[in-house]
Amino acid sequence: MNVKDFQAVFFDLSGVLYDGEALIPGAVETVEAVRSLGMTLRFVTNTATQSRAQILRKLQRMDIPLRDDELFTAPMAALARVKKMGLRPYCLIHEQLKADFEVIDQQSPNAVVLGDAREDLTFTHLNRAFQIVQKGGPLIAIGYNRYFREEGALMLDAGPFVKALEWAADVQAVVTGKPSADFFQEVVASTGMSAEQCLMIGDDAEADVAAAVSAGLGGCLVKTGKYEPGDEKKLPEGAEVLPSVAGLCA
Repeated sequence: MNVKDFQAVFFDLSGVLYDGEALIPGAVETVEAVRSLGMTLRFVTNTATQSRAQILRKLQRMDIPLRDDELFTAPMAALARVKKMGLRPYCLIHEQLKADFEVIDQQSPNAVVLGDAREDLTFTHLNRAFQIVQKGGPLIAIGYNRYFREEGALMLDAGPFVKALEWAADVQAVVTGKPSADFFQEVVASTGMSAEQCLMIGDDAEADVAAAVSAGLGGCLVKTGKYEPGDEKKLPEGAEVLPSVAGLCA
């Protein structure tokens, strides 16, 4: 793969640039190298356990060079969607995100926003969400990922719970993060370029890479983070595979 075939590079965060609190070897150097080529950079994540400000501070603490406007998060896309639609959501989200969503009316909810709420994903809370959605309220999912890696182990993400509500209420969720084509199109639009000029780097063969390729972008899977042997078989034709992000400019 020649990164110079593109004009913009989109980096997933967890599993691509860092794993927990540890940098992926070569991550900072790769970001700096891509930027030195004069390319447009975006950092895109479905992370729904930290606020946008917390993610920015983490990246800056790790010396990953980025500007505030280069970060696109699925929770912020969900918040923007709720505001645009004028909804009053029942927010089943992580504690760290609640402050970001306090700017909207959540009284007498007529919609559901579901993310990685961890211990709050209880029967009581999911049943309340089901009741709202079953009566016609939109189901807005911050992401649709099946799992993620944390502290060396694979963990359930919000996707299985979204799927359960979809099945129970016979509805289809509006997904504001990856693998939604709308999310990729929003990030592409921010660059002023065409999708074909943009390359997505991720550790999730389906939600990061296959979804990006389906949206018209180039896609590259790295064998770090949540990558599991055999994930290559899930990739569409034309997608690339690298041992890690460090190989992008090698």
